[in-house]
Amino acid sequence: MSDTDRPHAPSAPDAPRSRAEPRLTTRHRDRRRLPRHVAVALPLAFAGLVSLLFSGNTLRPFETITTIEARMASKSDYFKDPEVRRLLLEHGIRVDIHRLGSRGIATQSLTGMDVVFPSGQPAAKLILNRQDRSVRSVRPFVSPLVLGTFWDYAETLVRAGVATRQPVAGGGRTLYYDLDMQKFTDLLDGRDGGRETGDQDKDGRPERVDTWNGIGFDRVGGNSNSGRVLVRTSSVCESNAAGTYLSILAFVKNGDSTPGAGEADKDKASREALDVAARIKPLIDVQGMWADEQADSYLSALGESIAPISLIYEHQYLAHQIDYERRHDRQDSGRVLLYPTPYALTEPQLISLSGKGDKLVRLIATDRELRRRAIELGFRVRFSGEDGTSEQLNAHLAENGIQVPTPNRDRTKVYEPGLDILEKIIDYVGDCRPPAGDTP
Repeated sequence: MSDTDRPHAPSAPDAPRSRAEPRLTTRHRDRRRLPRHVAVALPLAFAGLVSLLFSGNTLRPFETITTIEARMASKSDYFKDPEVRRLLLEHGIRVDIHRLGSRGIATQSLTGMDVVFPSGQPAAKLILNRQDRSVRSVRPFVSPLVLGTFWDYAETLVRAGVATRQPVAGGGRTLYYDLDMQKFTDLLDGRDGGRETGDQDKDGRPERVDTWNGIGFDRVGGNSNSGRVLVRTSSVCESNAAGTYLSILAFVKNGDSTPGAGEADKDKASREALDVAARIKPLIDVQGMWADEQADSYLSALGESIAPISLIYEHQYLAHQIDYERRHDRQDSGRVLLYPTPYALTEPQLISLSGKGDKLVRLIATDRELRRRAIELGFRVRFSGEDGTSEQLNAHLAENGIQVPTPNRDRTKVYEPGLDILEKIIDYVGDCRPPAGDTP
């Protein structure tokens, strides 16, 4: 048998091939990490949630905010304060302020208003008399009427025997002076014993009387001012401050007696009021055109060039001093206050005209934080069962390095005339237009 005929083992190419088992392929999952910015933010978000839970404000973003329409005079400063606005928002209240003088509030339309906040009692009584229903109201604080001036002008009045310095613990410049209104009004009429020229400051030089240089201003601070001594006020037809200032002038010119008070004969009371009004009108007219926002002008960088003496409220000056001390670590000793003697207190009254207004009145009357903020803004807060109005404010001033005003020993207080009499005086002095008619 030949080799070719012999059986042989299959060659490698002819051998059966083994096949591998098929593998089950699964989808590979890419396990991604949290983005870094998300990982950083999560602890902060958790901390914020915890804070909201503990503060009770978890649902605050979902609460309804009540907007209260309010017509206010100078005490709108309180409701414009950022901290007061924040506190009100915590109670779901936002106040939309429409600014107007107190007497303007009392005599113009109140349609659409939820509350009004006149700065004094005469305007408040006019408003209350217009209502045909019982309304809620609160008088949260008081503020004395004062004259804002500057150190060299105040010292000129001291030199003229019209003002006296209040004492300062530890010495130094005082921020406060007491002003004798009887003597001061004698400087406002432009005459000295019937003469228009004289030597009031005893410097040997005849000058126009009742001018700043005439009473010695040019000998106090090295500056000169030949202008008349006068007080810059807002409109007596619109402003509670100006109306209260008229009450002081009328009280002094009427022999420290309220015009028309105790007079049963209404015609006689009216004649007395008009006689007094005729005597004080020139003391107001000397300033020329009325000027609004007296405190803003007085406290501005150009305050002294605008007016040497401006009619303001005490709280406006004290709030300025507190803020100035905080920013500069010292008092603003260039600006000083004249406290009139006799003196007048103003009592602003928040009056509700709607259900929404009731909510704000109740809050202002009861909330301690809002009360505390009023003190920090220079107001003398008045609530029964607590420290007196002055003690709380005085303590706050002392804590903040501000000189505390000293009460004058002469406690003669000006009482405003009855509404009818006061309206006659205001209308006569201001040549005021009749108020626009309105329904409650």
